Amino acid sequence: MSAVEAKLAELGLTLPDVVPPLAAYQPAVQSGSYVYTSGQLPMVEGKLPVTGKVGAEVTPGEAKELARTCALNALAAVKSVTGDLDRIARVVKVVGFVASAADFTGQPGVVNGASELLGEVLGDKGVHARSAVGVAVLPLDAPVEVEIQVELVP
Repeated sequence: MSAVEAKLAELGLTLPDVVPPLAAYQPAVQSGSYVYTSGQLPMVEGKLPVTGKVGAEVTPGEAKELARTCALNALAAVKSVTGDLDRIARVVKVVGFVASAADFTGQPGVVNGASELLGEVLGDKGVHARSAVGVAVLPLDAPVEVEIQVELVP
């Protein structure tokens, strides 16, 4: 077991299976020393646990937890191309999309769920640049979608 997966276990988490693509793309690709994930939905065992807009059908607290799930799914996608999460030198960038009710402005707090998970699991290697974007709708009516970019150890 890698050190990263041991840390996940210590936190009571397990790395899920990679979420299969919904369309014509790969969950993650490596280019040089970087891995770029596709947007990861908060799928759990092949299903979205919640759908709808944050600030309407979904509370900000629920959405923050869903963002954590997205980040966990993103780590699974990274492992699918690297074979070992211990190869992560650092998370470079996180982009979070939040399907938002018209008056909802708390997107950064929602995406903190992903950022905090990466920090808990990877420590200083999880510190990253980030964007948190409100959108009208996401695939499958998901409340949150997260993509990450990581640099690998040479």
